[in-house]
Amino acid sequence: MVLEAETLPGYLMPRLPAYVAELEQVCAIDSPTGHRAGIEALGEWVEGWAAARGWQVRRFPDAQAGDGLALTTHGTGQIRVLLATHLDTVYPVGTAAARPLRRVGARLVGPGSADNKGGLLSALYAVEVLAALAPQSFATLSVVCGSDEERDNRASRAMLEALAPGYDLALVMEPARANGDIVSARKGSGVFVLEVSGRAAHAGVEPERGVNAILALAHQVIALQALNGMRPGVTVNVGVIEGGDAPNVVPARARALVDARALAAEDMALVTAAVEAIAARETLPGAVTRVSGGWTFTPMARTPAVERLVALARACADELGFTLGDTATGGASYANLLAGMGLPVLDGLGPVGGNYHGPEEYIEEASIVPRIALVALLIARWNA
Repeated sequence: MVLEAETLPGYLMPRLPAYVAELEQVCAIDSPTGHRAGIEALGEWVEGWAAARGWQVRRFPDAQAGDGLALTTHGTGQIRVLLATHLDTVYPVGTAAARPLRRVGARLVGPGSADNKGGLLSALYAVEVLAALAPQSFATLSVVCGSDEERDNRASRAMLEALAPGYDLALVMEPARANGDIVSARKGSGVFVLEVSGRAAHAGVEPERGVNAILALAHQVIALQALNGMRPGVTVNVGVIEGGDAPNVVPARARALVDARALAAEDMALVTAAVEAIAARETLPGAVTRVSGGWTFTPMARTPAVERLVALARACADELGFTLGDTATGGASYANLLAGMGLPVLDGLGPVGGNYHGPEEYIEEASIVPRIALVALLIARWNA
């Protein structure tokens, strides 16, 4: 039996009030990265939702970040699909009580509504609808919930590395762009740390005896910023500078944090070499620079496999009665990790939303059912 597009809205629309009520519940749980109690509370809510439907629950314990989860159901088909979401948000404890989910015109506004609690709920609903209407379209469907996506992805990376070999396709449930676009490419990203050592001296009595680490770093900052555009899509941003101890002391130390991004994997080594060359170049006699850090995420490239997925997603949207575009973005997500693990990936499949990480973060209520239907139909049509 083939899943027909026209059956999906009729199945999902009666469930929309429940979805909105559940979104209110999950947005009422403070779950900032590192707040284990909140991560665990939201995880228990999700576990209960899955257990009520007979799904398997696998925990990935982490004492620091909080446990990750994989919620799995099985069908009678062939493909194995991982839907990636995360439990953590950026909002501090107390935000949920201060700003509960509310309806503002056509929008549902609340902390984490788009990033990523709406995406999490949509993943659960997409799996539920496929299990009910088209179990023959998949072998395994898993909703994977990470606990530290908004920070360093330490626990999430380990969980995804353990799971990825068991799947054929990954769909990342980050929110769609504000115009509805899905995400077909993401830049790789990383942070380089430059630490300059100079020599302290009294700035008024004998400044000539000092080596000004801040001055040396200032020259390097200019050179680092000049790396922007060294290759198409390469960006470099010196975002943090610190150094010195007092205004009357020639500073013996200075430090910079440098964000770097690249569209192409082959450009990452070129950027690394350029940063290291700048650090090695003497800008002030006696100053020495040490480089640490580096790339954290490889790019999610728009490969031929991704292009085929984009074309299929557009065709599914056409069947459902709306137009779908795709875009590339400079931000990183689980899509970067999963692409680096060899899976074909699409991202931005959650509800349409905006103002991420801000006080007016929202999702468009009218996008909820179409986007869940899109995910379900995409899975059913892939390799059908």
